[in-house]
Amino acid sequence: MELNQKNISEEPTYGKIATPNELGRLIRFKRKEIGVRQEVAAGMAGVGTKFLSQLENGKETAELGKTLQVLRKMGLEVYIFPRSADPFKER
Repeated sequence: MELNQKNISEEPTYGKIATPNELGRLIRFKRKEIGVRQEVAAGMAGVGTKFLSQLENGKETAELGKTLQVLRKMGLEVYIFPRSADPFKER
């Protein structure tokens, strides 16, 4: 089941992210998993609380540089590869 099809109360699946909402939901899940409030997480990442809130809510125009900062501080990585080499696709 892909991330966007999961019930909001269920744990998200790491892997392919296709929408800003999926990315935001995963960031929110990770933040809660490590047990920090938005204000603390935003400070750790060097972004404002408003930015983090908007990012977690799937804002489509979120600044890429700040988004990458948040991902790094949350312990998440971004990998880019051709679809033909997708390690997550079903075989």
